[in-house]
Amino acid sequence: MQDTADPVDPSDAFGSSEPLTEPRPRLLDALRAQVRYLHYSLRTEEAYVHWARAFIRFHDRRHPAGLGRPEVEAFLTWLAAERQVSPSTHQQALSALLFLYQKVLRQDLPWMGEIGRPRGERRLPVVLTATEVASLLVHLDEQAALSGVPHGLLGRLLYGTGMRLLEALRLRVKDIDFERRAIFVRQGKNAKDRVVMLPAALEEPLRAQLARAHAVWAADRDSGVQGVLVPHALARKYTRAALSWSWHWAFPQGRLSVDPRGAGERRHHLLENNFQRVFKLALGASAIHKPATPHTLRHCFATHLLQSGYDIRTVQELLGHADVSTTMIYTHVLRMGGGAVRSPLDSLVPAGPLPAMRPPGPPAGSHDAAHQASPQPHSAGAVQGAGLAFASAYPPAGRPPTVRRAREPSPCYHVAWLNSPSTPNSTAAAASVS
Repeated sequence: MQDTADPVDPSDAFGSSEPLTEPRPRLLDALRAQVRYLHYSLRTEEAYVHWARAFIRFHDRRHPAGLGRPEVEAFLTWLAAERQVSPSTHQQALSALLFLYQKVLRQDLPWMGEIGRPRGERRLPVVLTATEVASLLVHLDEQAALSGVPHGLLGRLLYGTGMRLLEALRLRVKDIDFERRAIFVRQGKNAKDRVVMLPAALEEPLRAQLARAHAVWAADRDSGVQGVLVPHALARKYTRAALSWSWHWAFPQGRLSVDPRGAGERRHHLLENNFQRVFKLALGASAIHKPATPHTLRHCFATHLLQSGYDIRTVQELLGHADVSTTMIYTHVLRMGGGAVRSPLDSLVPAGPLPAMRPPGPPAGSHDAAHQASPQPHSAGAVQGAGLAFASAYPPAGRPPTVRRAREPSPCYHVAWLNSPSTPNSTAAAASVS
């Protein structure tokens, strides 16, 4: 039987026979879509959107498609010269703009490869001593007692395993193996997995923390909370994974959070900025005057293992470094300090303490100068043995300070010009100075 119904004409339904096209997404939305298409992290997405928005606002909200190399270099020059950002921040902004033009706007221009990249900085890590680490952990326990958040356990976990802060906060129940005394780090830096040891001293505290996390999980099941975030499409493949105990966070947050990618309210893990703030308070309470951060505990883990005699390859595997040259930075830290090269100053004979400082004497030719010229064996300014006499920068008590006119700085001329009657002002003379 043939169908007697007339076929539907698209022009009748929509008023036009032209094919329907979806509206073009906005630029920042297209940037977010491309970042998620390449499976970049949420932090990378936020950074790229930030620099793309800053670039557009810098050029009075002009579309980047109409901008070119001069505008890109002007923005990067402003960051380096006016904002004085670090080389790593400069590099991040450049990477974001290159991603915007190449992956989003699809403009493979020849000048993109010619833009100069900032030179990276190679700095030695900050490392605390074992005594400083012990004092820091004690003050983290005090902060944990006040807030009820296991900051002390987190600090011990970072120092005892060498994990990064976000790797420790993202631990799930299934990643802790008490029988093998191992912790599985999932999707670490560069999306790599690795296995680290579970310190024996943390076995009982971790069991107690999992008991507190289980109470939070049970309350969420009773109240009908969606659960926790699971990576990729596992929520569709395993529909009960987000609600299961094995996928629950080992360090859950006390209240629900809104998913930044529109998945509703979920139970999130502890936020890293909270621990960073508490770490700074504990650092001040410990009277440690070093620019330490929670990542410093990872540096302490590697350095103290090398000091204990462990092989650098073992430390490299525990830290998850792809190249041993990255781990070699801790060997430079070991070469510093009292156990390294002996200073030649310590080899001088006789090697004694610096001589005592004495106040300056009266002007030469005065009565007091003649009186003090004779040796005074019991005076405070006498120097025992051979040494140098240092003059104090402050006048003795009871005498008014001497006001002296500030001396003008000497001109930055060539030595030969100082004897000439006139000052050169030609271009060739200026070139010879530089």
